[in-house]
Amino acid sequence: MALNVKQVAVLFFCLTLPGYALAQGKYDLLLRGGHLIDPKNRINAVRDLAILDGKIAAVAASIDAAEAFKVVDASGLYVAPGLIDIHVHVYTGTGERGSYAGDNSVYPDGFTFRVGVTTVADAGCAGWRNFEDFKQRVIDRSATRVLAFLNIVGHGMRGGKFEQDLADMEAKPTAEMARRHSGLVVGVKTAHYAGPEWKPVEQAVEAGNLANIPVMVDFGSNLPQRPISELLTKKLRPGDIYTHVHSGNRNEQDPSGKVSLALWEGRKRGVFFDVGHGGGSFVWRVAAPAVKEGFLPDSISTDLHIGSMNAGMKDMLNVMDKFLAMGLSLEDVILRSTWNPAREIKHEELGHLSIGALADVAVLRLEKGSYGFVDMHGARLRGTQKLTCELTLRDGKVVYDLNGLTRLDWEKLPKDYGATGDPRWDRISIGRTGQGRR
Repeated sequence: MALNVKQVAVLFFCLTLPGYALAQGKYDLLLRGGHLIDPKNRINAVRDLAILDGKIAAVAASIDAAEAFKVVDASGLYVAPGLIDIHVHVYTGTGERGSYAGDNSVYPDGFTFRVGVTTVADAGCAGWRNFEDFKQRVIDRSATRVLAFLNIVGHGMRGGKFEQDLADMEAKPTAEMARRHSGLVVGVKTAHYAGPEWKPVEQAVEAGNLANIPVMVDFGSNLPQRPISELLTKKLRPGDIYTHVHSGNRNEQDPSGKVSLALWEGRKRGVFFDVGHGGGSFVWRVAAPAVKEGFLPDSISTDLHIGSMNAGMKDMLNVMDKFLAMGLSLEDVILRSTWNPAREIKHEELGHLSIGALADVAVLRLEKGSYGFVDMHGARLRGTQKLTCELTLRDGKVVYDLNGLTRLDWEKLPKDYGATGDPRWDRISIGRTGQGRR
């Protein structure tokens, strides 16, 4: 059968890639010799990891390199599921000043793959009135997997006159939009409310019930009319999420400096506790004593936005580093950055490296030295280790490669070499085919 012009062009392109015509591998990509940490499957050991058609195909102590089309040496590195950051602000591009549905947010792709993050959840930038615009403007155009908590405020996180408007906090249309985009909308967010009423929380919980999704709460102003104890023991449901747990702004500590009884009771009830570092929601004098008491966050997240990205927070790995510096093990930190957040947002197909799972992978280096980590006030905690991302895979394709682990030295390539990747494992030099897929 004769090939058309397009088919001939594609065939020529593939055959001119280094090694393509010799592809005989059982697997597309093999990561060999890395220390695999997969908390869901209780693996914390040196393992080989093989990928085929964008999914995990094999995990074993040794996999024959001859069975793989592309082999990457990961010895001395840690191989983990792609990191999941469930508190970011990425609804940007509208041009609206002073708004998280505008200039306060950032485009995700510039902040994710370089630190091993493959999935983010926007934390309430859009409400039901502007979610479709957010989806078209950012979600559908991002290589990062972008999910979303829908703000209970119909207009979203656009500043005081919107976020203090109780009349625009409606459960029914919020739930309807969430159901329309089931799986993409992973929860309801209530945030920043400064009044004494419980309506923002109550409407968010009602929307969560209607759509069968969790609620994430940024509890706003600290007021005696709505104490944190009532929020965590009466208003929120099991599976709901309290974020900014280490801010100290809403009586997360009792007067003696210990973790508030309300947090312990909330945990017994089944409420999850999220870091949500941000520019003003993480302080050592709250976080360090809580860790020492054994009250650990369920999920580590950044609260990424323009006010946090260059301040104390910096990025996902920096927040993870802070918990290493407070004494958590690397396995504990990875658990709270992968499988735990996946469960919180009810996307249990993510956050692990089971056979058949999507091949979202972070390859990390644990560096040793003398480092400093700062909180929202600029106070420093010294540490002796920090994480660097060497390689990130999304759906089995390389989307970030810090030191060229997947590449050949240029002197070994043909004189007139071009793209050095292959569409079976590379999305950098071949192009971002499949971008925007969730």
